[in-house]
Amino acid sequence: MQGKELQVKRKKQVNKFPTAFRKLALERLKTCRNVTELSAELGIHRTQLYKWRAQMEPVKDGPDSATNSGERELRKEIRELKRVLGEKTLEVHFFKGALQKVEARRRSSSSSGEKASTTESGS
Repeated sequence: MQGKELQVKRKKQVNKFPTAFRKLALERLKTCRNVTELSAELGIHRTQLYKWRAQMEPVKDGPDSATNSGERELRKEIRELKRVLGEKTLEVHFFKGALQKVEARRRSSSSSGEKASTTESGS
């Protein structure tokens, strides 16, 4: 085996940190000011915290998942209400414009000396 070196393959460590540690780290991540300092204190890279957050938060079961679902529904309802409000605003602008045109025609016809369309009782 001349020139050949034995290479030892390292097994990839899966779940090096226990779930309880990850949850604690994520709770602290929510309230910390400096992620780099927190990651140094915990002895992990800061990107690992973000990976854990991406993995664990959407999968959470319990009251948080219901909150996310409820929040999603509320956001959907808000979008729908904004759309309807936009449509109604356009309708209001249309009718205001139409009313202004009708009023302008009435003013121009009454100022030209024409008789009003109402009937008067004669004496």
